[in-house]
Amino acid sequence: MHASVCHGCGGIDVHSHVVPENFPRHLGARLPPEWPSMAPAHACHRHVMISGKVYRTVSDACWSTTRRLQDLPGMGLDLQVISPMPELLSYWMDAADAHQLLRYTNDVMAAMVDEGGGRIAALGAVPLQDLDLAVAELEYVVGTLGFAGVEVGSNINGVPIGAPRFDPFFEACEALGAAVFVHALRPAGMDRLVGPAPLQQVLGYPGDVGLAAASVITGGLIGRRPRLRIAFSHGGGTLASLLPRLQQGWAVFPALKESIDVAPADQARRLFYDTLVFDTATLRHLVASFGADQLMVGTDYPFNFHDRTPVQRIEAAGFDADTAAALVYRNAGRFLGLTTKETTP
Repeated sequence: MHASVCHGCGGIDVHSHVVPENFPRHLGARLPPEWPSMAPAHACHRHVMISGKVYRTVSDACWSTTRRLQDLPGMGLDLQVISPMPELLSYWMDAADAHQLLRYTNDVMAAMVDEGGGRIAALGAVPLQDLDLAVAELEYVVGTLGFAGVEVGSNINGVPIGAPRFDPFFEACEALGAAVFVHALRPAGMDRLVGPAPLQQVLGYPGDVGLAAASVITGGLIGRRPRLRIAFSHGGGTLASLLPRLQQGWAVFPALKESIDVAPADQARRLFYDTLVFDTATLRHLVASFGADQLMVGTDYPFNFHDRTPVQRIEAAGFDADTAAALVYRNAGRFLGLTTKETTP
């Protein structure tokens, strides 16, 4: 990535999504039922079709670099990091088919980065249902495309990312210096929600992200991979509320003390989190829980349920100037592995 972070710059958004304007037909002998396609909708919108049904209706901001760049100033942003709409990660698909789809999506994002003139960066996607293919695609997106890292789901077909089976992949991420952004995906507990489908995003996502972050702590990933830069969407979800219980349990239960080498509260301060919590009091709580050096702007742009004023929300939280600068751009620069430039006003 050829980008820099400078004092006095606008924000860096680490959490925004892409849906390609079109998808190719599957190139194999058969068309997987989960293979996505696009269908016309109203005005500048299109339907994302998966398994013969409308998964989501999206606007041209999902694929138009021009539209995206036009929207950045109003959000107080100088740089936006794109990653695929999480459902496109396709862990439930045959690994070879998913690899083909994700290679196409990664190449689409690479073209958007090129069009962005230094104002768009990217996190790629890999087929984590097959670790060998995942590592190969990781090497492609980081080594060939020059992406900052990858987006991964909070679980891979029900297995949390902190499970030891994924360690070879995270070992490769650490070795390559690849940032990892964890996004909620097909969350647990949907059978306990009462109400319409959008509750998956509103209530299901934070729960699954919180459990994913907890699995990284309880599974020892950070202890094994001390140089791994890993971030969690939606402010880490429920982790900030779970952490005091986990810390107390670690002190009380010998089995937890034996299995978790480093205090959970200390480990949590080695992870990164976005600021996508829609509330200044919650944002202040996250800084108190995780540290002012671990929070970064996240918006969920361009979907309807996104934060349209992320920098203004940070400014309204009452942080001192140094903390605000850390949250607005400096921490993201460190997470993404960008160079730092301190310039005079």
